[in-house]
Amino acid sequence: MKKVFAFLLLLVMLPAQGATAPEQLIRDTSDKVIAEIKANSSGYQSNPEGIYKLVDEVVLPHFDFIAMTDLALGRYKDEVDDQQKPTIVNEFRQLLVRTYSSALLEYTDQRLVYLPMEGSEADGQVVVRVEIEQPGGFPIPISYSLRLGEDGWKVFDISVDEVSLVTNYRSSFARAIKKDGVDGLIKTLQDRNQE
Repeated sequence: MKKVFAFLLLLVMLPAQGATAPEQLIRDTSDKVIAEIKANSSGYQSNPEGIYKLVDEVVLPHFDFIAMTDLALGRYKDEVDDQQKPTIVNEFRQLLVRTYSSALLEYTDQRLVYLPMEGSEADGQVVVRVEIEQPGGFPIPISYSLRLGEDGWKVFDISVDEVSLVTNYRSSFARAIKKDGVDGLIKTLQDRNQE
């Protein structure tokens, strides 16, 4: 949970100096979320549904959930039919909303070190990198992988301390599919979202 919190903190705290288009996108989103959390932190603590809505409306429109779901499915993505795919994408999105929202509730002020972006905007794929300094501990490196598509820049993967949060779901997705097929994975995701 600490690493997920670090990811969320990074998303809401990126500085703006010299920002390129993908960096600017993350910064603008960050400014909105952090201002809202600071203004309403006690309300979010007592009613987590409010922060789910904030994350869903402000943060997640900048994520490519189809690409994220394909990454999480790995080699099993070809086993998902056209009727199952929207359901899996929706359930995975809900799972991430709940996970990220819970981590945001732990927000406190931390210092960020903004690192040079990897890749080229001209190539249509970049990695925005930041380290979050932790009092009394090592900094936590966060990398956002973004692609330029028809709808602009979208995040398709996030790595915290060099571990992909998206592909981290791959083994649990594979277990569910091996055990009960794609419908079993859908049921597993639905059950987790009801908890």
